[in-house]
Amino acid sequence: MNLDDGSGPAHNSVEVNTDAADGNVVSEPYVGMEFDSEDAARRFYAEYARQMGFVVRIMQRRRSGIDGRTLARRLGCNKQGFSPSHRGIYGLDKKSRPSAREGCKATILVKMEKSGKWVVTRFVKDHNHPLVVCSNGFNSSGDKDKKIEELKMELEHQEQLCIAYREKLFNFISNVEEQTEELSSKIQVIIGNVRQVESGMQKHYQCRQ
Repeated sequence: MNLDDGSGPAHNSVEVNTDAADGNVVSEPYVGMEFDSEDAARRFYAEYARQMGFVVRIMQRRRSGIDGRTLARRLGCNKQGFSPSHRGIYGLDKKSRPSAREGCKATILVKMEKSGKWVVTRFVKDHNHPLVVCSNGFNSSGDKDKKIEELKMELEHQEQLCIAYREKLFNFISNVEEQTEELSSKIQVIIGNVRQVESGMQKHYQCRQ
C-alpha cells in the first residue's frame, strides 16, 4: 500500500497526547476489527495507547486520487523511527538534543472498505522501550469518588463566592441609587435657590425703572 510518507508535512506527523480517562478498559486491537469511521478508530487506538502507557503518533495515510479523501491511515507509537541529524550553518553540527524516537515498531493500519467501515488490516503490539502508564486518571472507583467529591467541594466554594459577590454588587447598586437620589435633591435645592436669586434681581431692576 502506497501511503504518504509520515516524515513529510507536519499534518502527517502530529502527536496526540492521550490524557482522556473514562475508567473503561479498552480491548486490544486485532486484524479485522471494524469501526464506523476513521475518527472512531483513532479515538480507540488513542485510548488503548493511554491505558498501555505510550503516546500515539498520527503517521501515514493514503488518499483517493479522485476526491482526495483518506482511504487508509497508519497510527503508531511516538517513538517510531529515528530523528534525523541536524546541521547548522556551513554544515556544522548543532548541539545534540535528546531524541524521543527509538525506532519503535508498534503500529496499527486501518483501511476504509467499500461498505464504509474502517477495518484494521495490520497491528503490531510490541514496543522496544518501557511503557509508562499514566497514574493521573481514574484507576479505581475510589479515585473517581475522591475526584468527584473534590469537584463538588470546589463547586460549593465557587457558589459561595458568587453569593458573596452578588451581595456586594447589590449593596453597591443600592448605595449608588441612594447617592443619586441625594444628589438629585441637592440639585433641586440649588435650582430653587438660583431661581429665587433671578426673581429677586428681576424685581430689583423693575423697581429702578
